[in-house]
Amino acid sequence: MDLLSSLGSGDEGNAGPDVPHCSRTGCRADAVWQILWNNPKIHDAERRKIWLACDEHRGWLENFLQQRLFWRSTEPLEEDEA
Repeated sequence: MDLLSSLGSGDEGNAGPDVPHCSRTGCRADAVWQILWNNPKIHDAERRKIWLACDEHRGWLENFLQQRLFWRSTEPLEEDEA
């Protein structure tokens, strides 16, 4: 059995979703927010990582990051960024 062949041709595996989804575990809702954050202990001050959020989980994700002093800003997810 060829394990690599069983995974597909490779084209569809790296494409990603057509519509970005919320980063909250188990949520498959469309993302409408990008939450920018970094861990100052390991990232440069200018570095920003991005979590995506739906309206329902935006507050939860922001709070999670704020409690750890990682949250930097929340911005709308623009069509061209999706």
